[in-house]
Amino acid sequence: MIDYQQYLSKTAIELEPSGIRKFFDLAASMEGVISLGVGEPDFITPWNIREHAIDALQDGFTSYTANAGLLELRQEISRYLTRRFHVDYKPENQVIVTVGASQSLDLAFRAILNPGDEVLIVEPAFVSYTALVTMAGGVPIQIATKAENGFKVTPEQIEEAITERTKAILLCSPNNPTGTALSKGELTEIARVVEKHDLLVVSDEIYAELTYDQDFTSFASIPGMYERTILINGFSKGFAMTGWRLGFLAAPKEMISLMVKIYQYTTMCAPHMLQRGALEALRNSSDHVEKMRQNYWRRRNFTVQSLNKIGLNCHTPGGAFYVFPSIQRTGLTSEAFAQELLEQEKVAVVPGSAFGSSGEGYIRCSYATSIEQLQEAMTRIGRFIDNFNN
Repeated sequence: MIDYQQYLSKTAIELEPSGIRKFFDLAASMEGVISLGVGEPDFITPWNIREHAIDALQDGFTSYTANAGLLELRQEISRYLTRRFHVDYKPENQVIVTVGASQSLDLAFRAILNPGDEVLIVEPAFVSYTALVTMAGGVPIQIATKAENGFKVTPEQIEEAITERTKAILLCSPNNPTGTALSKGELTEIARVVEKHDLLVVSDEIYAELTYDQDFTSFASIPGMYERTILINGFSKGFAMTGWRLGFLAAPKEMISLMVKIYQYTTMCAPHMLQRGALEALRNSSDHVEKMRQNYWRRRNFTVQSLNKIGLNCHTPGGAFYVFPSIQRTGLTSEAFAQELLEQEKVAVVPGSAFGSSGEGYIRCSYATSIEQLQEAMTRIGRFIDNFNN
């Protein structure tokens, strides 16, 4: 009998399984479940985008593209970033089209980290961040935020976490799972710390199109930060294109050239026909994006109001499509709460602990589902909470 443990990667063995997928897979095996778990738009990709990809397939665009992606698409991404977020990147050597924003993050960390380099991660945080830093040989250092501060990291917290081995800080605004969106002023304060300590910033801006109470500010647009920022974005959330797996990153050319080298030996390029669809997304889909954003805004307001009425304290998120209410009054751990809610009322949520230790005592609920489903989910959650009042 072969002992496979001796052949397997210790790094891979020690990675924690995704807490999001665990409850999603469990919910998928049950009938009648309302899922507020996986962060995926309930909208179908707009037809004009799908039609463009279909036409590309029929026209025979089935070959490889350049490693960095179609130049035409990189040019369109560059125009989009300038038009929407006031940052200018050269499409020839500062933009890469990737297989999802997750691969953009992977390329970024592989390109900048040496063994032992530390990356500051603001928690609660998306489940893949710590794993990606670890797999690239880095050391993730968590900075815990609190509900009473709207889950916003402060410059003082960042200062306290910096050591001589700190290489970069990873920011996600609007944030997954809390929905917290940082203002231009708050980002500017963080930028002062970044410059003072000569750090890089990996800025995950995948939810840039989904902000509700203030205009989105790209970290790269903050004075002095363009040269220090690796900008991560993509089509999954704002354009309802999750299954397309198309992302992009923009950065100084010195970093991009190294990322392209890594890309050559891993994925080669994103699918050709899907890149053609992405061209249409950037050129002719802003009206669709705005309609979806307005829908999410209405759902956010309903969900926050409903949860607070039920008795689960919930701050109003500034972006994305998540709320992060406290379940501490129940006395249950976040995992026990999610488990019992699923079993008793067939509502799937994600335990806050899946997003780091600072998420304990909270749950993540996605409002990327119909208002009718949200209304029924809130009724079921309310009934579940009533059991703790009697």
